[in-house]
Amino acid sequence: MARGFDTTDIDRGVKIFLLTLIIVLAFFVYTLRLFSMQGLEGENYQRQSRTISSQVNTLPAQRGEIFDRNAVLPMVINSDSFAVDLIPAEIPAGHYDAVATRLASFLGITKREIDRKVPGRLRRSYSQIEIRVNIPFETIANIAENINDLPGVSWRSKPMRNYVETGSIAHVIGYVGDITREELKVMYNKKLYTSNSIVGKTGIEKQYDELLQGEPGREMRTVDVRGHILDDTPIIEPPQMGKNLVLTIDTRIQTLAQETLGNRVGAAVVLRPSNGEVLALVSYPYYDQNLFNNDDAGAQYNRLAVDPNKPLLNRAVNAIYPPASTFKTIMATALLAEKAFPSEKKIECNGRIEYGGRRFNCHVRWGHGWLDLKNALAQSCDVYFWVTGRDNLGVDRISSYAKEFGFGQSLDIDLPAQSDGFVPTAQWKERRYHSIWLGGDTMNMSIGQGYTLVTPLHVANMMAMVCNEGKIYRPHLLKEIRDPATNEVIEEIKPQVLQEMNIDPSVWKEVQQDLRYVITDGTPQFPMNNKKIKLAGKTGTAEVAGAKKDHWHSWMVAYGPYDAPVEEQLVVVVLVEAVNEWEWWAPYATNIIFQGIFQNQTYDEAISELGFKYLVKSKARQE
Repeated sequence: MARGFDTTDIDRGVKIFLLTLIIVLAFFVYTLRLFSMQGLEGENYQRQSRTISSQVNTLPAQRGEIFDRNAVLPMVINSDSFAVDLIPAEIPAGHYDAVATRLASFLGITKREIDRKVPGRLRRSYSQIEIRVNIPFETIANIAENINDLPGVSWRSKPMRNYVETGSIAHVIGYVGDITREELKVMYNKKLYTSNSIVGKTGIEKQYDELLQGEPGREMRTVDVRGHILDDTPIIEPPQMGKNLVLTIDTRIQTLAQETLGNRVGAAVVLRPSNGEVLALVSYPYYDQNLFNNDDAGAQYNRLAVDPNKPLLNRAVNAIYPPASTFKTIMATALLAEKAFPSEKKIECNGRIEYGGRRFNCHVRWGHGWLDLKNALAQSCDVYFWVTGRDNLGVDRISSYAKEFGFGQSLDIDLPAQSDGFVPTAQWKERRYHSIWLGGDTMNMSIGQGYTLVTPLHVANMMAMVCNEGKIYRPHLLKEIRDPATNEVIEEIKPQVLQEMNIDPSVWKEVQQDLRYVITDGTPQFPMNNKKIKLAGKTGTAEVAGAKKDHWHSWMVAYGPYDAPVEEQLVVVVLVEAVNEWEWWAPYATNIIFQGIFQNQTYDEAISELGFKYLVKSKARQE
């Protein structure tokens, strides 16, 4: 019997064929995908693989050291210290509180302080979070011995800035701190800075931060996709230390000026007029930069910021004051250069002058009598300069000469902040106060009162113009840049002319002679008397609105030795603010500084040699 047609065999064949076709197609697709991944996209995946598997940590470079002009011992060094970090995700689930509590006990802080740095949203993060800095080696050793109980905890070297020289030099050197988000946004493209960078905040530390930073190194490790380290031997590119800086500051002179100013709110400047080098820059009160080395740096800053005596303010370059009678140096120069009033012609001072319905009183109420320019400058007669300023020079010429002496503009000293001061004009007053400039305004300006404002450094540069007979150099604090490894000089800072005045040399000679006469026969002849050093200069006493009765800013600006070449001369400025008890200390202090510098004496030796010990004792009894 013949067998019939079986459809079951057909169905089985179709199924086998379809299954085979699917397998072949799948194999073809996977082969094509594999070829694409390895051939067409292989380089891209390899690059991603390297990115994923390579963890790069920045190794901070040590900051360069800072020296005074003698370049023997550094004023600023780096101290060995450590930072402790925490990677929260490496702590087993449920153990965070125990680990944080134990770590806090080792660091001498509360667990709450760690919690503030590791909030809940970061508890599963593999990012390295800095918990505390400035950790001594002994603490790190204790943590290392208990590391099994501290998963996720690690430490690294983080040198701290150690300010060996403190006191008034703080305003020059400045201090460092952790970089802020705003600073990182600005500096990120410079490739020297990361979120863990330490940067200069003020002073030389900030002004020359890129030189001091150095080149950071790199530590490269192999890690898995979750950040776990897979190898034990990292690849290290060592960091390069920052450049060493040699300043123009002379530590001996800085200390001398600081001790001479004492605990008086004010400033002192010692300047070499022939090249603009600043040998001392003192401002009181000051602060200790080492306060900012700890975790409470923010609290320390806030405390200093609200101090009514403003210890963070560098009064030598940032605070502005009326120049008072020191301005008469500019007036004398203008009168001679413009031939506006004969220097030998006399004006009578009877102690006062009536003008515009007001009475202007000279500082000597009974008057100076008949005075020529030389004696008017020596006696600092207000009446003489009121008359010649108002009637012979005028506001425009006075303003012009003040600006040529560097007033009302930046002196471009290498510090991150400085005041331009201010020189008024008739047009400015009209715009600012909607009133015309009056003769009384010119009279006030002629004796350094009114709207004119300067810093002590401006006054130092004014006297430098006289020393140099028409030239001012840019005042600067950096003398040399040196290689930290070899100590070789990489760059030496050259003098730069800041201002020049084209005036007949005979004018400068006469101004110099008149300023010498101020010291020998004028108002400061006793406090500025010095048997060893010939000095020339000008006093100033500025009235201050709102000050206590009988309280004035006290100025003294002088240069010497008067009979030496300009290359050997120095300019000294001392300002004592009106907040201090009046004692007319500025001229005494200026003489002491000159004595100490040129006779190589300490403050105590200088006051003893000059016969000023009784003044110091008298002051001590008053205090």
